[in-house]
Amino acid sequence: MKNVLGDKRAAFTLLAPALIIYSVVMLLPVVWSLGYTLFEGNAISGFSFVGLDNFVRLFGDAEAHQALWFTLKYAVVVTVGQVVVGYLLSLLYVFGLKRASGLVRTLVFFPIVMPTVAVALLFQQLFSIAPTEGVVNSLLSGFGGVPVDWFGDGGSAFVVIAIMDIWRSMGFYGVLLYAGLVDIPEDVLESARIDGASGWKLVRHIVLPLSLPVLVSSIIFSINGTLKVFDSIMALTSGGPGTSTSPLTISVFDHAFTYGEYGYGSTLAMLLTIISLIVTVFIFRSSRRDLTKDSAR
Repeated sequence: MKNVLGDKRAAFTLLAPALIIYSVVMLLPVVWSLGYTLFEGNAISGFSFVGLDNFVRLFGDAEAHQALWFTLKYAVVVTVGQVVVGYLLSLLYVFGLKRASGLVRTLVFFPIVMPTVAVALLFQQLFSIAPTEGVVNSLLSGFGGVPVDWFGDGGSAFVVIAIMDIWRSMGFYGVLLYAGLVDIPEDVLESARIDGASGWKLVRHIVLPLSLPVLVSSIIFSINGTLKVFDSIMALTSGGPGTSTSPLTISVFDHAFTYGEYGYGSTLAMLLTIISLIVTVFIFRSSRRDLTKDSAR
């Protein structure tokens, strides 16, 4: 086995099928999309070469700027919510519920396997104001408040979207981070307790540093998913009211498939790809720098 793994030709032969499939499925469409950015038109009307006109249009497109701002805002808020709530759940599983956490983990994980449309319909009913008040507005009225048209304003609609996506995925990140916490050696935790560490001190100085690799993986996984959000927003608000909750992905869809502007849609998609790469590399390099400092100490 060692001889096979040590032979570069044999290793390449074993990896070649997977690399070919990955290149065809993932890399080739990216290169193809990059080529589309230099053209305008579609498969029906035909394509014409426009050079960098699509990029010039992107810099002056106020709608694209609004979609970019919403995408970044959504990604930051929901990523923080998913990872923080997931980490708190994982701490509860490991240090609170311990062996009795199996049922709770299953119940909290369940929303992630539900269809996105079903979850969106549930939240539409929870936050509805007409024709009948939803549970949230009924509670507001019961406590003397004023019912809110949650989907009539971009700000309140964003709040509902963030709550829905955090609630839906917190169980997944709870289990993901739980898998990292259970790998922390029990003798390390016991030694820390003997030295007087407990509660927040134990988490801050022992658990958090040792779980940093899986925490970084969760952040990267979450930020890439939230930057490319599409289905949950399309099902809940369709980007409305107006385009106030429209991320870049919906703009890509609209321009490429609704308006037939393959070139400009590909330009928006390329912008999103570049942002995802930059954010991922930044988080990865920052985490490596922190790990290097910790090991030096």
